[in-house]
Amino acid sequence: MPYFDHNATTPLDPRVLEAMQPYLTGPYGNPSSVHRYGRAAREAIEAAREQVARAFGAQPGEVIWTSGGTESNNLALKGATEGRTPTRVLYGITEHPAVLETAESLRARGWGVETTAVDTQGIIDWATFSVQLAREPVRIAAVMVANNETGVLHDVPRAAALVHSAAALLLADAVQAAGKIPLDFAASDADLMSLSAHKLYGPKGVGALFKKAEVQLSPLLHGGGQEHGLRGGTENVAAIVGFGAAAELAQIELAARQEHLRNLRERLESGLRARSGVTIFGERVARLPNTVQFAVQGWEGEALLMALDRKGFGVSSGSACSSGKGQPSHVLLGMGIPRDVAYGAVRVSFGMENTTQEADRFLAVLDDIRAAVAAA
Repeated sequence: MPYFDHNATTPLDPRVLEAMQPYLTGPYGNPSSVHRYGRAAREAIEAAREQVARAFGAQPGEVIWTSGGTESNNLALKGATEGRTPTRVLYGITEHPAVLETAESLRARGWGVETTAVDTQGIIDWATFSVQLAREPVRIAAVMVANNETGVLHDVPRAAALVHSAAALLLADAVQAAGKIPLDFAASDADLMSLSAHKLYGPKGVGALFKKAEVQLSPLLHGGGQEHGLRGGTENVAAIVGFGAAAELAQIELAARQEHLRNLRERLESGLRARSGVTIFGERVARLPNTVQFAVQGWEGEALLMALDRKGFGVSSGSACSSGKGQPSHVLLGMGIPRDVAYGAVRVSFGMENTTQEADRFLAVLDDIRAAVAAA
């Protein structure tokens, strides 16, 4: 069964599993212990920290281990606002629920929370963003590097320049970008950046928040003082080692991965454009090389997803974190897409094991599904 849902999660790379294997049973010491067993575990964690930092343009001391992108975004937004006199928080209207729901939760703490509009291709309205930043004090703004549904990319250095001119912090959600496009924390000038291992062929349940040294955060979890007091709890050594291995492989293989994924995306999009009644979202701007979100006229996305599943294709109707809610994509609605069109959204996100033959077969199966309904 062709798996076309790599933005939801990726399969664990066998080479990553091999790197993790020794740490699933030993060294089994607590990384905070000072004896040799603990030191061996600590050394593995710090080696992985260097790997992740090197792969994505950070310094090892800027890497905070977390359980994944959701925790990283929570730590960034809540940690930057905790204990401070409430001002405002801004986020792009197409942000992942891990950002938008966290930001919205700050209202209960007295913070002003505002969304920033995007255009019909999903790009932040920079003029509006600038006006919002200048109007009243802002503590932190969130602009994602790559949208998880459409794949649309944002100019993070541009966002950083605008945010810093307002003396605010910038959180860049890079969960979908890492391993698919060049990613450099230092060059982005973001203050905080979130990542997750399972989006780049690493294990589930481990991620990182990059944080500039001068940025002050309050922890979400207390007890133990791990991660410079920002993330209490005994570290998952094997998962962290896996993240390090996955990050290193992503850095080494980035060019080859991009070429393979872009070829698949372009092949699929060429076929979709040749068919009537198909809308591809965000197609006129820079996007991730692996992601295609489209709608077929007359089809509801969940119905098409299930029809494709019965034919052996695993696709998504949008964010895995929002699936099953029976509502059109907030991303597409934020782009001004009519509700009836947004209801029809299907997302294909390719991975390295996918082939051009599978992309061609997907198009043929899509034709069969539409023909069968038309003939019924």
